[in-house]
Amino acid sequence: MTAPFLPLADVETTVENRPFWDALRNGRLDLPYCAPCSAFVWYPRAICPACHSGNDIMWRTLPGTGRVYSYSVVAKGSGRWKESGPYVVAYVQLDSGLVGVDGPRVLTNIVGDQPQQEVKVDAAVRMIIDSDVKNDAKLGDVVRNLLRFTLV
Repeated sequence: MTAPFLPLADVETTVENRPFWDALRNGRLDLPYCAPCSAFVWYPRAICPACHSGNDIMWRTLPGTGRVYSYSVVAKGSGRWKESGPYVVAYVQLDSGLVGVDGPRVLTNIVGDQPQQEVKVDAAVRMIIDSDVKNDAKLGDVVRNLLRFTLV
């Protein structure tokens, strides 16, 4: 495991989002899919925000690819990201892997060698899973995973 370029945010695992975090730990991108809406639910939750269905939500694996929808280069971060600038914050339109179904747009980082100089709208990206270990007073060492993207 290599240290991430950017510090990882603290995340809370819940019953509703546990399949997402478990999939990341296993190298997959799994998201809830609402059958009545034919749409993926982002951020992971048990109820579809469009039709409010909770009965027809199933988890599907996405290919982990997409395109940059929009981005911003942060020259100097703050807080735990203070030493990390410049870095790229982007909306990525995910490929769903299903014909006629768009994947969701996710807010993420584009990482890699000098992405701030190479990123462009509509650039192809693929997922990477950034990991680190955080020492928790109650749980000891906890491995954290976060979905990020790199340019293809």
